[in-house]
Amino acid sequence: MPENQKQGEVMWPRLVANKLLRRPLCCNSFVMDFPSTEMLLEVAGLDDPIRPKRLSKDQTDTQKLFVSTWNVGGIPPTDDLNLEDWLDTKNSSYDIYVLGFQEIVPLSAKNILGPEKSRISMKWNSLIRATLNNSPSNAQRGQDSKLGEMQKVYPVKQGSSKESIVQDFRCIVSKQMVGILVSVWVRGDLRRYIRHPSVSCIGCGIMGCLGNKGAVSVRFFLRETSFCFVCCHLASGGKEGDEVHRNSDAMEILSRTSFPRGPSLDLPQKILDHDRVILLGDLNYRISLPEAKTRTIVEQKEWNILLEKDQLRVEVSEGRALEGWHEGEISFSPTYKYYPNSDTYYGCMHGKKGEKRRAPAWCDRILWHGKGLKQNLYDRCEYRLSDHRPVRALFSAEVGVPTSCNSSLRSLFLSDRFDPVTSHIELFSNEDSNTSSGR
Repeated sequence: MPENQKQGEVMWPRLVANKLLRRPLCCNSFVMDFPSTEMLLEVAGLDDPIRPKRLSKDQTDTQKLFVSTWNVGGIPPTDDLNLEDWLDTKNSSYDIYVLGFQEIVPLSAKNILGPEKSRISMKWNSLIRATLNNSPSNAQRGQDSKLGEMQKVYPVKQGSSKESIVQDFRCIVSKQMVGILVSVWVRGDLRRYIRHPSVSCIGCGIMGCLGNKGAVSVRFFLRETSFCFVCCHLASGGKEGDEVHRNSDAMEILSRTSFPRGPSLDLPQKILDHDRVILLGDLNYRISLPEAKTRTIVEQKEWNILLEKDQLRVEVSEGRALEGWHEGEISFSPTYKYYPNSDTYYGCMHGKKGEKRRAPAWCDRILWHGKGLKQNLYDRCEYRLSDHRPVRALFSAEVGVPTSCNSSLRSLFLSDRFDPVTSHIELFSNEDSNTSSGR
């Protein structure tokens, strides 16, 4: 690997150029940790030769998705930060975890214009890995799956076991753009069914193109169903009219994000072309009420009154932003802005001179688009690391199961008789490609 790649890449010149050309960022790399199924299929000349038709209801399965967003305010995690409550590992185990962060580094000029620093993202991924793979519910799932699979015959390599595959969660994609980080984790026995992973980065910040604001989007196929997750950090500001800038950022992200179609394939290219689409992040929409009145209503926990003035809901209902997107019922306190290490909203402490007063707001949101997704939970978690609280949503997602012909053809090349690539693979795109394509 070239030395300059090891030290990180200065992104902003390419962000500016791609903004002018209205192209997505040529992502410098993303990390995968799973058998490279696309590579195996290409070697055999069988890169998805059969594109199945839309599947009927009896050809679908259901997967459990855990999706969460957290603006960590530029504060790095401590070595002993316990993520069990956030990831709900004591009570349940999910099939896919999609975790989006904002401000994993302070949004200073040095971090925006300088080389990308991966130390903090690696630390977050290390904590996530330890939490998911050490959970009691995950171990129990491994035992249950082993019992259920006893009647099936698997081609298992010497020295491995089906139980170890099931219990292990692996990061299939991890991508950072300045302070935005997306980390996607998949249950071990699902890794072989992940295909066509790709990322696309869109900067909407300084000069309308730098990465202090914008989105990192992740696309992949699970079996025959395409998923797209869009992690956003939209324009900030609590003044009247600032919601227009947020609307503009959202439109830019939806219009400029693009994924590769793939050689001789017709893969979905735009965000809304995918089967299952979820948008998460610090969307920064505020409550259009006087600050004092907002604080009073928050103290009374009259959420319905506040939600009538919630900018995101107003903009969506009026068709000015994210038209056609859905959001679950909000029954939790506003997630912004707190004093760090406190349950007190910013600006509520008397005697502090010169501090900006920020009214509470539901800045951190999760929305979805299209069919095939059912939201089972929408709540917030009580972590005091930053001035935001993390928000999470649990989904049941319909996933298309391959037809028997296509399944048998692909299973030859996805079986354990092939040695999988188990180490981290860094994928680099060239200047002419739209995104890292996993080749």
